[in-house]
Amino acid sequence: MVERYHAALVRLALSYVREQSVAEEVAQETWLAVLEGIGRFQQRSSLQTWLFKILTNRAKTRGRREARSVPMSSLGSVEDAGEPSVDPDRFRPQGASQWPGGWADPPRSWAKGPEQLLLATEARGLILEVISGLSASQRAVITLRDIEGLTAHEACEVLELSDANQRVLLHRARSKVRQALEDYMAGAADG
Repeated sequence: MVERYHAALVRLALSYVREQSVAEEVAQETWLAVLEGIGRFQQRSSLQTWLFKILTNRAKTRGRREARSVPMSSLGSVEDAGEPSVDPDRFRPQGASQWPGGWADPPRSWAKGPEQLLLATEARGLILEVISGLSASQRAVITLRDIEGLTAHEACEVLELSDANQRVLLHRARSKVRQALEDYMAGAADG
């Protein structure tokens, strides 16, 4: 179990704490809690969901403790309120004569060898870098859904989010990753 889940626990912990070493500590505390509580596991959820839930609770507590020493202005908004998912300049103005509100600058095609580009270490590094720069809530949702493969229901359960909030956070996170990949691939095609 440790081999299978430890790296995932550390990745998820990094959504709540800033330092890799602290994330490792939170993961270790989670394993201790699992050992202490395995007898009380009632299988109302999957073992993976239960494990992530324990980690999330511990990481939130640790993250709050760490945040006390950081100015609130450096944290940004909690729910990214009012933040557009896609740059509004990419859409036609509402008063446009043809397709108002439609794409003015649609997503670029990745037809020129996307497999090679996406499999490249550089592209994977870019994706992880973009994810690490997301807000904590977006980072946690995209980590659970797209990296760890949890369902929407499981992610909502682990993170204690409504389905609608989870969808919004995931959409915004995916939009930022897609934009970074689009910019990267445009640069690769030009160079």
